Amino acid sequence: MKRTKVRLQIQSAGKFSDSSTIMVSEAIIKKWKIPLHQSLQLRFGSGRQEVNVVPLSQAGTMRIGDALASKWGLAHGHQLCLQYKSGARTLMIGPLLCVMVSRVYDQSPDKPFGANTAFCRELTEACTGAGAAVYFSTPDDVSGGDTVRGWRYTNRWEKTVFPLPNVIYNRLTSRKLDSRSSVQQFVASAKSRNQAIFFNEKYLNKTDVFDALRNESGLHIYLPESYLLRNFQQLKTMCTKYPVVFLKPITGSLGKGIIRIRRKPDGTYTTHTTTLVGARKQSFPSITALFHSISGKVKSQRHQIQKGLDLITVNGRPVDFRALVQRGETGQWDVTSIVARIAGNHHFVSNLARGGTLSPVKEALARSGHSREGHAKLKRAALQIAKGIETHVAGHFAELGIDLALDAQGRVWLIEVNSKPSKEDNTPLAPERKIRPSVKQLVQYVRFASKF
Repeated sequence: MKRTKVRLQIQSAGKFSDSSTIMVSEAIIKKWKIPLHQSLQLRFGSGRQEVNVVPLSQAGTMRIGDALASKWGLAHGHQLCLQYKSGARTLMIGPLLCVMVSRVYDQSPDKPFGANTAFCRELTEACTGAGAAVYFSTPDDVSGGDTVRGWRYTNRWEKTVFPLPNVIYNRLTSRKLDSRSSVQQFVASAKSRNQAIFFNEKYLNKTDVFDALRNESGLHIYLPESYLLRNFQQLKTMCTKYPVVFLKPITGSLGKGIIRIRRKPDGTYTTHTTTLVGARKQSFPSITALFHSISGKVKSQRHQIQKGLDLITVNGRPVDFRALVQRGETGQWDVTSIVARIAGNHHFVSNLARGGTLSPVKEALARSGHSREGHAKLKRAALQIAKGIETHVAGHFAELGIDLALDAQGRVWLIEVNSKPSKEDNTPLAPERKIRPSVKQLVQYVRFASKF
């Protein structure tokens, strides 16, 4: 597909005051065979405006009136992709991306999205380079109407009104926000009125993911034995079969609430439960006593019970790996990055929120005394699992954080799949200030999905 970028100029007076006249560079008019002085439709997201096009000698430019720019949330100097569809007599600029964020910190105008503000700035910069527009909206900003309130960055953060987008990227951080009626109405409206693409639409349930991936025989090798914990007998069977098992909240994140159960040679049991400062240890004389202790917790929140893995270690600390797998400019899955995560002191999970640290994969493998071949194995597994999610899990996903482990024998295991991978978990190991490949890949997929 041929692509053209135009830089917007906002005109404040004269012939542009009625929004019905726009000026476009002569070279672009010639390239796209755009008719002059005839009524055409200009589109930006769900925005529609009947316009006449007149030629402009200035190269690579589109000039529009300030009333239309204000109506659509367009800024002077913004660079966008342009297409002309002759059959529909429609001139299209975009794509327009809406990123759903959980909240805005009104008391921090320089960091309205808290720790995620840097990522939002980076995404804005990547969109500018690719000829796309992006705004950020909370569940309080959206509804089922024709317009959306949102935040944009133009040397400062400002709130304005935008049309419904071409693409919606879900970065909401809780299932409660995902299911809020305003969010559901907004998504339904954008889909029906503007055929919007909505990706990473929901959280993934740990047990549902494992059950779905079992439907593909080629993925069995990556799946440790695991089940939705239903009763005492199931706990007893797994603890008899394996010296270590894990209980994980099926809707948990950041390592919260994970319980490690270890059976000792004398038939007693110890549990370690994740906390903010480390792992809380308890001992039990029998599996019955253990179950009695945790029964309230597992009744109030469903847990997955999973075989414990003998993970590789660095200085005695368990190591796992986060692979970021994304769709890009062709819509196909690819592994953007893999980093090793080394558990912190007094922790048995490696999440950064629990004191874990990042390391390059090859360095972690070398420090653990394992072959570099592990890197290729991890990449292959991540790609296969992403394709398995696409095939067997309902929903549209464009990026997945896939947590993997290597055991002492060099075998790859799946720990979990995260549809809302933390951008902080994927901060670059190098200190240079530049747009990360993961952010560029995201914008490339937005262009592909919106056919820009």
